[in-house]
Amino acid sequence: MGRVRLLHHGARRLLLLFPPPRGFSSSTAAASSRDPLHVCVVGSGPAGFYTADKMLKGHEGAQVDIIDRLPTPFGLVRSGVAPDHPETKIVVNQFSRVAANGRCSFYGNVTLGRDVSLSELQKTYDVVVLAYGAESDRSLGIPGEDLRGIHSAREFVWWYNGHPDMCNLAPDLQSTDSAVVLGQGNVALDVARILLRCTSELAATDISDYALDALRGSTIRKVYLVGRRGPVQAACTAKELREILGLKNVRVFIKEADLVTSPADEEEIRNSRIQRRVYELLSKAAIEHKGNNNNDQKELHFVFFRRPTRFLPSEDGLTVGAVQLEKTCLKDDGVGGKQVAVGAGEFEDLKCGLVLKSIGYKSLPVEGLPFDKYRGVIPNLKGRVLSSESESATVEPGLYVVGWLKRGPTGIVATNLHCAEETVASILEDGKKGWFMGSDPKKQGRRGLLEILEQKNIRFVPFDGWEKIDSKEKVAGELKNKPREKITTWNELLMAAN
Repeated sequence: MGRVRLLHHGARRLLLLFPPPRGFSSSTAAASSRDPLHVCVVGSGPAGFYTADKMLKGHEGAQVDIIDRLPTPFGLVRSGVAPDHPETKIVVNQFSRVAANGRCSFYGNVTLGRDVSLSELQKTYDVVVLAYGAESDRSLGIPGEDLRGIHSAREFVWWYNGHPDMCNLAPDLQSTDSAVVLGQGNVALDVARILLRCTSELAATDISDYALDALRGSTIRKVYLVGRRGPVQAACTAKELREILGLKNVRVFIKEADLVTSPADEEEIRNSRIQRRVYELLSKAAIEHKGNNNNDQKELHFVFFRRPTRFLPSEDGLTVGAVQLEKTCLKDDGVGGKQVAVGAGEFEDLKCGLVLKSIGYKSLPVEGLPFDKYRGVIPNLKGRVLSSESESATVEPGLYVVGWLKRGPTGIVATNLHCAEETVASILEDGKKGWFMGSDPKKQGRRGLLEILEQKNIRFVPFDGWEKIDSKEKVAGELKNKPREKITTWNELLMAAN
């Protein structure tokens, strides 16, 4: 079946034309939900598992195989959610029930592009859904970004969460008393909170043992959260903000001048309940912490209306010693009424020995597919992968996308549920229109994948292998009064799975 061309009609409306395959009729379409449908989901994070769940429920004949480059499933729920947020991780129980479905299989330690190519998957499955998220970082592109002591927030998060790729990161927490976090979203608040929270509280979480040891020896007393815009535009949620403002033995610093609002700010506050609540919490914290001069307290500084322009080295010339910040002011973007930060030409240096850049995750492209480098997404229409972003774009039959790779690195875990529902709805709609009827009999699905992995001698980890890892981590955690003691190296994970 050839590609499906997108036609533009009227005010740039996109209409999909699905030419029915030979022998198609309405009766065959009605029966399609019971016919076998081989589906491969690449990525086992929330987007991947929600997609598998909706696919299994929406199509009685669907057989869903989930592959992931890690030996462990659950993506950012395991390696992204902060260790002191156990309630967010409860969703893995739902995902485990999905994996237990007889029509679903998990294959860990299988990397797209290295162990199996996209073309091989497309030849093996009727439907391939890309759900592998964002495993890279945006760059500031300013001088000094390669100095020691500068890390992305993702790297730091993966480090304290025991991700095998970051177990050797070893950030230096003992050579400085000050850390700068660039960004004021939820991830920025997460890393700041981990740096400031009492380690006796962290000891009861599933934080990696090496990270807990490093934090116990940390000399960091001050954390600066730097944002380009003001408190009205802070990108965090009220829940995350309330938590960090309530940390024990931490004094909060917010300049009163930064809390002064403009008419445009007032308009934003009126139009957004979330922004209004965040602004109210910051205003209240500024008053409550005013005049509190306990020298034993750690410090959390909210730095608004500043943007980094360069990183300055310390005396050794190799390690970061300060961040040069330019003052900013807000101006209307002239398009959608959004206020954007522009430089005011005034500069100041903020001394520090550790910088964590929380300016956004970035997905990685797939060889052979178009990729929007600016947005970090694969061009798509309701989850259907497009050949390009041009007006003559065509739909890639049987190829879909979900999660951050579909919409960009935004939202919370639950956001992926609605995202998956839309993509699965597109798959089911395409199935009803006959896209997968009379497909190539060579598409063997699970059996074909196993043949590919066997031929290449790929040592994959099935879900029961993950359950062995899970069991060993929980047993080790019990000895330390923790939910689990994470296994953090590739070799140890693969050994535990056998």
